[in-house]
Amino acid sequence: MKRRGFLRGTVAISAVGTAGLAGCLERLGFNEESAWANPPLVENRPDAVYLPASREEMGTYGTATDGDYAAALSYTFPHRFWIVESTSEEKSLVEVDTDDSLHLMATVWDRETHTVLPANMRFEISQDGDPVDAGTSSPWPMISQRMGFHYGDNVQLPGEGEYTVRITVSPLSGIERIGAFEGRFESSGSLEIDFEYARSDLHDLSFTTIDEERRGSREALPLMDHGDHGGDGGHNGDVGDGNGGHGDGAGQPPMGQGVAIEELPGEVLEPQQSGDATFVALVSDAERFTDGGTYLAISPRTPYNGIVLPFTSLSASVDGNGSVRSEGPAETLDHEIGHHYGVAVDDLASGDRVTISVDSPPQVSRHDGYETAFFDFDDLTYTV
Repeated sequence: MKRRGFLRGTVAISAVGTAGLAGCLERLGFNEESAWANPPLVENRPDAVYLPASREEMGTYGTATDGDYAAALSYTFPHRFWIVESTSEEKSLVEVDTDDSLHLMATVWDRETHTVLPANMRFEISQDGDPVDAGTSSPWPMISQRMGFHYGDNVQLPGEGEYTVRITVSPLSGIERIGAFEGRFESSGSLEIDFEYARSDLHDLSFTTIDEERRGSREALPLMDHGDHGGDGGHNGDVGDGNGGHGDGAGQPPMGQGVAIEELPGEVLEPQQSGDATFVALVSDAERFTDGGTYLAISPRTPYNGIVLPFTSLSASVDGNGSVRSEGPAETLDHEIGHHYGVAVDDLASGDRVTISVDSPPQVSRHDGYETAFFDFDDLTYTV
């Protein structure tokens, strides 16, 4: 569903070519309205991850902690994104509205394992203790090439000034927790971050258009580097210097990348591709996973940057010993495997064939470069 109107009378930002739009937009011939226009959309996009037409800098307002939860609050220009409709392959475009102030983003992670948490959350924005109707209270789970997996939405603030956002994180219901996650995140978290909104801060963020001959190519922008001072992310590139986040012990926010293949425990099967996602599979006999059987773990992730794809529905069948057994991998968190989909399989033996089917695509909103990928999946078959 569309929660934003269409922006009319915009100016084509692509006319600037490859120049960075940092600093005073007026010097470059842009007025206030055109600064909030959507950047050009790549034509003839592949049904895969592709290089978008532009790259945006992001700033960070600060971080906060509450028990095991840590959160970072970031911002950038208001911009379009696509919402996946329920469990189908349909998606809806959310356009920038002229009343949008900024695109507000939150990353929530586990302080112990530094793992991004796929937990539902709410924004409550207030000013001087009074609630502010910012046009959103439930940010969307999202993936972007610069921010990885996070939650965000375009928000509408009444004006410049000081604000407080309370991020309420729901318990991790419906997600299996194993190892260091077992018995944790069964209660909500509440994290407050103070920030000062000034339109000049957005104008100071760089906006770079990609060379036209590269747009739409099968590659991705690099993830932002929170520790790169003066670089492509963070308030002056430094997470933790925002209002209310400095010195809280949260550390640098993770991007939601899957555990590196060479660091995964157990027997890693040959990674395969489907829907332009990389599916990493492994089998393990670690006791924390199963009592005497074998544990099968599947980790779908984006190509290039290896961002995990949460809220995906998978099924598995095992063909061995003359019979086929169907299993249902559950979305799971483990301190060594990270985010994955796992199931205990009895009598999984060498030579057995495991077929993985995607029953519904990742239920995450997508920014430019991801909106055409991760929908049309073929079955994947692994040999143990």
